[in-house]
Amino acid sequence: MKYLTLFILSMILWLMLTFEFTAANLIAGAVASLICSLFFGRLFVSNVGKLLQPRRYYWFVIYLFVFLWECIKANVDVAYRVLHPAMPIRPGIVKVRTSLKSDMAKMLLANSITMTPGTISVDIIDDCLYIHWIYVRSEDPAVYTAMITGAFEKYIKKIIE
Repeated sequence: MKYLTLFILSMILWLMLTFEFTAANLIAGAVASLICSLFFGRLFVSNVGKLLQPRRYYWFVIYLFVFLWECIKANVDVAYRVLHPAMPIRPGIVKVRTSLKSDMAKMLLANSITMTPGTISVDIIDDCLYIHWIYVRSEDPAVYTAMITGAFEKYIKKIIE
């Protein structure tokens, strides 16, 4: 089922990108979608039924606004640190434990953290993410975990798990 879903989604994407409904383009899109499905189908989501739940799309839109707000705040913070004459930084790598279970959810969390200025995901090992942080504000794991993942993790759970 996931191979078929990936084929259909790939074909829809092909048609949206080319926006040409000729026989040659449809054949080329079908061949490209078939190749994509054969090579990457095993990596596609296993529970395809989740893609059809509208509430996940609602939470994804909310997540985009939360992500945008966190990026704006982080950009202002990094700009402050760069422009301040004393350059107040306290870099370090912190170990953040996550309650997310699926690899896709952990990957989305790690990428969201990396795309937020001032933090970079270094590694994911089991339920732990190792994050390089430009200014480690606390030595308490519960505090810095809430500061780094708090805004993202609850929405990712609603979207993916």
